[in-house]
Amino acid sequence: MTLSTFKRAALPVMVTLALAGCSLAPKYERPSAPVPGQYPGLSEPQNKGQQLAGVRYSADLGWSEFFNDPQLKALISLALANNRDMRVAVERIQEARALYGIAQSDRLPTVGIGGNAKITRNPPELRAGGPDSASVSRYYQAGVGMTSFELDFFGRVKNLTEAAYQQYLATEQASRTVHINLVAQIAEAYFRLRTTQQLQSLTQKTLESRQNTYNLVQARFNAGVASALDLSQAKSQLDSVRADSASMQRAQAQALNALQLLLGMEIPANLPNAAVFGRDQVLAAIPVGLPADLLERRPDIMAAENALLAANANIGAARAAFFPNISITGLLGFASPQLGGLFGGSNRFWQFSPQLQVPIFSGGSLKGNLDLAKARSNIAVSQYEKAIQTAFREVADALAGEATYDQQLAALRSLEASASETLRLATLRYETGIDSFLQVQTAEVALYTTQQTFYQTGMEALMNRVELYKALGGGWLETTASKPSSLVSQ
Repeated sequence: MTLSTFKRAALPVMVTLALAGCSLAPKYERPSAPVPGQYPGLSEPQNKGQQLAGVRYSADLGWSEFFNDPQLKALISLALANNRDMRVAVERIQEARALYGIAQSDRLPTVGIGGNAKITRNPPELRAGGPDSASVSRYYQAGVGMTSFELDFFGRVKNLTEAAYQQYLATEQASRTVHINLVAQIAEAYFRLRTTQQLQSLTQKTLESRQNTYNLVQARFNAGVASALDLSQAKSQLDSVRADSASMQRAQAQALNALQLLLGMEIPANLPNAAVFGRDQVLAAIPVGLPADLLERRPDIMAAENALLAANANIGAARAAFFPNISITGLLGFASPQLGGLFGGSNRFWQFSPQLQVPIFSGGSLKGNLDLAKARSNIAVSQYEKAIQTAFREVADALAGEATYDQQLAALRSLEASASETLRLATLRYETGIDSFLQVQTAEVALYTTQQTFYQTGMEALMNRVELYKALGGGWLETTASKPSSLVSQ
């Protein structure tokens, strides 16, 4: 066979490859977002954070600009490099990429070089030339071959490849979600640790104050001025704070352990100095935008849409299974009864083997596969819509917190001042014999409880702002000037 003859034989292959763009997948239309067009309580698409951050979307705001504490930034960097969940997420991308590569390879023929030999000894009765002919026959073959290759007229392989590609994209988006969640988790664990340290400091100061109060009541009791009830009440107050001190030590150790687990390594001793713990740990405000922005900014929503696109492609593959399957196998090379003359010019050999399979009866498996693909597509639509609704709620909840935490903290500051003054007056009236120690005890409890509530609420306010940043898709970029790595295109 001449090269031109082989080209003519391969022409149908090239033509069918050119026609393989046919697809039976349904035309994809993005489902409408099942949420309002505006977040509750916002009259403008953006808030003042846009001017503060200098960016339009929170997802474009780098976490190194959002967080202001140098120690927290260092911890986030270490966690992104050492956290085991993050490592698994990165490897999941490699796994999905490899699966996509395998699926994509099915769209191209597999060509290889090989050879084989067949040496047979036949009994005299089975020899082609009669009993006196040679008892051993030899056959040698070598050349370039193409294994069974499906001509994708109806887009079955193409749609399976598209489904694998969309799954790969969904996996990459899932990795980004892990990245964003890890940044937020480190920040929240750090804020919880710093809050327990503040509460421990408060407990120590309160313990010293209660000890002084107890000493005062003890002295008055020894002098016959205070009653045994006063002394017992002062002792109860002192023991209560001692119990709180032990509880705070435990909470601080647990917060440290949680941070170290997220970090994926022992917390280094050479971290940068921590900033003063307070409201300036994070930016005062960030851009919010519209709910529709979440569709292009939240990686979990984009992953859900990739899964929907994959399900849509699987419908096309299931439909294509109803149509004929055409495959070809080819070989171009040399064949000879003698190994020494195998590659002689007169021993050229070619073989072209098309195969057609038409489904007639499959026991309902083809229809079942199509129904299964459609059901999974409907599930994917619902999951996509649920992802949007969940994102909307998370942003709305965080915005509700932003609208109320400042007022709550301001009220607690005022309450703390009032409680402190009440304790001062109650102590003065007790020392002068006007009131009983019960008034002092009540005032001490009120002040201590208010101070604890203030620290807890301050921590919740910080975490709420982190949750808003995360809910808007922030935390993927390190710096605002950076851009996320572009996804590979098909």
